[in-house]
Amino acid sequence: MLRFLAFLFAVSSFASAAQSAETWPETLAASRGQTVFFNAWAGDPRINAYIEWAAEEVMKRYRVNLRHAKLNATSEAVSRVVAEKAAGKISGGTVDLIWINGENFAAMKQNGLLYGPWVERLPNWRYVDPVEQPAVATDFTVPVEGMEAPWSLAQIVFVYDEAHLAKPPRSAKALLGWAEANPGRFTYPHVNNFLGTTFLKQVLYEVTSDVAELSRPASKDNFQKATEPLWSYLERLHPQLWRRGQAFPENGPAQRRLLADGEIDLYVSYNPAEASLSIASGDLPATARSVIWERGTIGNASFLAIPFNANARAGAMVAADFLLSPEAQAKKQDPRVWGVSTVLSLKRLEADQRRRFVELPVGIATLSPEELGQALAEPHPTWMVKIAEAWKRRYNR
Repeated sequence: MLRFLAFLFAVSSFASAAQSAETWPETLAASRGQTVFFNAWAGDPRINAYIEWAAEEVMKRYRVNLRHAKLNATSEAVSRVVAEKAAGKISGGTVDLIWINGENFAAMKQNGLLYGPWVERLPNWRYVDPVEQPAVATDFTVPVEGMEAPWSLAQIVFVYDEAHLAKPPRSAKALLGWAEANPGRFTYPHVNNFLGTTFLKQVLYEVTSDVAELSRPASKDNFQKATEPLWSYLERLHPQLWRRGQAFPENGPAQRRLLADGEIDLYVSYNPAEASLSIASGDLPATARSVIWERGTIGNASFLAIPFNANARAGAMVAADFLLSPEAQAKKQDPRVWGVSTVLSLKRLEADQRRRFVELPVGIATLSPEELGQALAEPHPTWMVKIAEAWKRRYNR
């Protein structure tokens, strides 16, 4: 994956596909009867169930057949688009819509693998306010420029069990001190999973001397200088981790099981509703809670993109518009369904639409928007790639 992304960042290519001149009624007409292969991570039953509901609605309302192409990682779909372009397949592609963000978006945009711009043509785009929510306008510092539709907001929280941990650490320094006093009670996912690299970026935010540098592409010079404190930090932290840092959980659900089994006392999540959802599902005890660090935590938006050679482009746009609708966004934010935050501006909604969100239940372990505060911006995507590569070289995992 990392070699693949490095290749994409290194190679220039021709510009993205031309913008369609179709009106929205023409797009709706063209979409009828199309089958849209929606390539999306399938690691959570709640997410799969939501996509299944959306597919039923899109079929019922627009006669578009939305099929979930289930992925273990987004790179699987991106690799297929790359291979099709290399083979000269400029239409009739096998990927119509991708759940995407960050480094994959940057690489696909840079290499002309995306269709667009198209997002501002969606009727439900009028409910999005990029000024109020800047995360929908840039993806890991890369301008979106209408090439992908915002889908959800996310922010790092740390989940813990207050029955066993009364005062969780709220900074990188405090975490290190706590881990040294409580060896084996914390871990984080392997860097093959985005949560692993996200945790490392969160630590980097607190230990580096020049945070502003993280918004620029990582180079040989600035990467070494900025990350030296991170590696020093990890040299002290790893011996204190679960299994002494010789093994790492595969992903978020694996961390959650460790907490539920009493093997660790806290873990990192990119969903502020994670603890409440897990209490409701019985995966965590009722004493699970969430906390963020005192200086804030990283947050971002996830997006939906259409490849340059999508076979069902009109159907993909119609599906993306439905997923951006107040109805679909409110259902997704419902903690009994998925529990992720909307990308819509409540100020732009009609009263009955706004009521859908206001009346949603909030779990006992979910922090309020005021408690979460303004999220820290994601570093440029090149930092994520280089951090993962350097981590693997150092720890040979």
